[in-house]
Amino acid sequence: MAFSVERDSSSRESFGPYWYLIYEDGCLIARFWHDYRGDDNGIVFTSGAEENNPLGSRADFIGGGGPQPLVLTKQAIKYLESK
Repeated sequence: MAFSVERDSSSRESFGPYWYLIYEDGCLIARFWHDYRGDDNGIVFTSGAEENNPLGSRADFIGGGGPQPLVLTKQAIKYLESK
């Protein structure tokens, strides 16, 4: 299984959540969101299942950003493999 993540480029409201698209082998499987600080977050699977704060903070789930490419953390990959 190869997982990847990218920022959802759709517009968002000021102070609205940031959304990320998570793919497994090129197929969309979930959307991950976090608030502007990254403390409050959750995941919504394409099956409709949802979970709040699956690993703690945003940084526990997604790394990179800014000039660095976005990546799923090792913890996030383990979490996704268990689902």
